Amino acid sequence: MEALRLSKARWRTYWLAAVLCCGGALFGYDSGVIGGVLTFKSFQDSFQFTAAQKTRVSSIAVGIQQAGALAGCFIIWPVTNRYGRRIAMMLCSLIFCLGVVLEVIDTHSLPVFYFGRVICGLGIGGSATIIPIYMAEMSPKEIRGQLGSCYQLTYTIGILVSYWIDYGVEAMPSSASQWQLPIGLQLVPGALMGLGMFSLDESVRWLLAHGKTAEAWRSMVWIRAGDGPAVMEEFEEMRRGLEEERHATAGFRPRELLEWPNLHRLLIGGGLFLAQQSTGSTALAYFGPQFFSLLVGPGDKNLLLTGIFGAIKVVACLIFVIFMSDRFGRRPLLASGAAFMSVCMLATAAVVKEYPPKDGAVTSAGIATVALIYLDIIAYNFSWGPLPWPCTSEIFPTRIREPGVAFGVGSQWLFNFIWSFSTPYIIAGIGWATFLLFGLLDILIVAFTFFCLKETAGKTLEEINEMFDGVDSDAERGWKGDTFDAETEGYASPAQNERGQYLDRAGSVKSGQDKDGAMHFEQSTAGRA
Repeated sequence: MEALRLSKARWRTYWLAAVLCCGGALFGYDSGVIGGVLTFKSFQDSFQFTAAQKTRVSSIAVGIQQAGALAGCFIIWPVTNRYGRRIAMMLCSLIFCLGVVLEVIDTHSLPVFYFGRVICGLGIGGSATIIPIYMAEMSPKEIRGQLGSCYQLTYTIGILVSYWIDYGVEAMPSSASQWQLPIGLQLVPGALMGLGMFSLDESVRWLLAHGKTAEAWRSMVWIRAGDGPAVMEEFEEMRRGLEEERHATAGFRPRELLEWPNLHRLLIGGGLFLAQQSTGSTALAYFGPQFFSLLVGPGDKNLLLTGIFGAIKVVACLIFVIFMSDRFGRRPLLASGAAFMSVCMLATAAVVKEYPPKDGAVTSAGIATVALIYLDIIAYNFSWGPLPWPCTSEIFPTRIREPGVAFGVGSQWLFNFIWSFSTPYIIAGIGWATFLLFGLLDILIVAFTFFCLKETAGKTLEEINEMFDGVDSDAERGWKGDTFDAETEGYASPAQNERGQYLDRAGSVKSGQDKDGAMHFEQSTAGRA
């Protein structure tokens, strides 16, 4: 009977992930489709811009959507905080579909097309903020990382589909329908995401945080497919964790985000997405044909190479989700991934500089550099592609999860905007050195991973909170001049030594009298007012 319940619960959790990951598919499709569309002469004819204006149009068309997404991720968090995850996701779906309609109408006006891109960005940015929160709050800890990585998988599937649709419509007659068809197909994942929300229950944690205990229990019973002792224990653990946070941090104020435990989380969340965008893989996804022209020269083959690039992304991400996501720690994968990408990018730069591509000719150097880029994207989808999303949703306590994740995802859109807006100019300006730039940045990302990131794999959200809010590591205590008392098994700073105080291993401040059993402590808590 228990096995049947677990099987049913697993399928319900997978269904929730499938609905939410429609947001990843629309994000990926929108990211991939625009690069090919911008190369179509039919698009240039419809909006009446010259070849000399191509770089500027490409930069704005891609970058302005990221600006809308940046705004969307901050606008949506008070909505999801007040009305819940489901309502906010439905709103994002509606906004996105409205933006697609504005994009696909052949108005011959670039400002109208740009406006549609901004509206689409609002929907994508809002959904990208909510999805990792909703997923983390409803997923069992055993498969939380795996489900969180599904967002990246569907993102890559969306990119793959868009690349091959671009490749397919390239053979169509040069008319407005050639670019309208690939853009209009974005309505499919956008509508499925909104309609699918009607089949889901609200987040258990959100309901508990808003005092709706009975509704929270019903949602818990639905997602876990039962009300047995294990489910009750998990529910009670959630309730206790929220109660402790509520009592410790009553009355949220924005300045709480500047207190060190929370500021530390914000810096890590922003740093994760800065690193993700600085690997160069997102720029490759947006401007695949333009990058491949640096490797093999101009021509129709660049759309084909981009399509293969998308297929490799999907296969690599699928392998990660099935075999790797919850079997290895976050930090080892992130560090090794960045190191491997650095080697690929630096090698690509060296080969392209030494053996520039020849128009229309297939050379061994061109084949080698294409292979290096394909290896680079495999490493990305084993590491920096999927992992920043679950990492960001895990590090924030419920109290500040909405603004915290919004900040993290907002930084993703900010750096996404910076890179997408500047990449066409970088490619035009420095050519092969673009790969050198990304290779050097990957080296810095390895250092960031090693020195700044904490391991969150296999931990409950409550355990992660304790890890951030607790005392420093043994190494940090020694570096700060703290001393270890063998009798109390605690650490004391020089000032605490003078007061006869020490920190026990749990992070509690105790007096010397506590050696006999009396305990007086202050527990460090995130977001204290």
